[in-house]
Amino acid sequence: MSQNQHIIVVDDEPSAREMVGDYLRMHGFTVTLCDGGRSLRSTIATEVPDLVVLDLNMPEEDGLSIIRDLKQRTNVPVIMLTATASPIDRVVGLELGADDYIAKPCELRELMARIRSVLRRTTPAKSTTPAPVAAATKTAPDSRVRFGTKWLDLEAQALRDDEDNEHPLTASEFGLLKVFAANPKRVLSRERLLELANARDAEAFDRAVDLRIMRIRRKIEPDPAKPSVIRTIRGGGYLFSPTEKV
Repeated sequence: MSQNQHIIVVDDEPSAREMVGDYLRMHGFTVTLCDGGRSLRSTIATEVPDLVVLDLNMPEEDGLSIIRDLKQRTNVPVIMLTATASPIDRVVGLELGADDYIAKPCELRELMARIRSVLRRTTPAKSTTPAPVAAATKTAPDSRVRFGTKWLDLEAQALRDDEDNEHPLTASEFGLLKVFAANPKRVLSRERLLELANARDAEAFDRAVDLRIMRIRRKIEPDPAKPSVIRTIRGGGYLFSPTEKV
């Protein structure tokens, strides 16, 4: 849905979450405000949102544990708000599957730009359940790309195994795999990967490219310790070596 997309804002400070919520509503979003992990889980139990804006520093439950739990159960994109969080907290959050971060207190126009950037990369793939097998069989052959032990379904924005089971991807992971699929047997630098993946907010993503590649390898490589599908080229970047379709 291109209009009235649903965003959940999670922050234990009432004034902060209300300010963000009012700004997002003013720009046409449907907004739910939550004061912590418990209320977030209760809300998501009834409807999975298009995006979550999450404060990392909350007394009830820290944001990193919320991200870990959220990503185990859904593919919903997450933007972290970080006030006093150290750089390692941001990196861990990205490694757990968060899609971006912004410093708090945030400039609301910048937050809006990052929200729109993440939504561009994730819409329409926000479903928590695998696509029906019938839908997968209708996919054109050229839209399925073999990545090691898995298939990347470009139309459904999903990663599937040979039994058609779906394996969750974050928006940024899908973006990188899509770039590799379009550029087989080409060495791509980190900067070029970011550019092609439309990750204009390079400050958030540049440090985390290697972490995202590591997560992708765990999902697609026959032996993640000895990657052969997405190889590291010393001094150059990364190279996608397509495997034979089976």
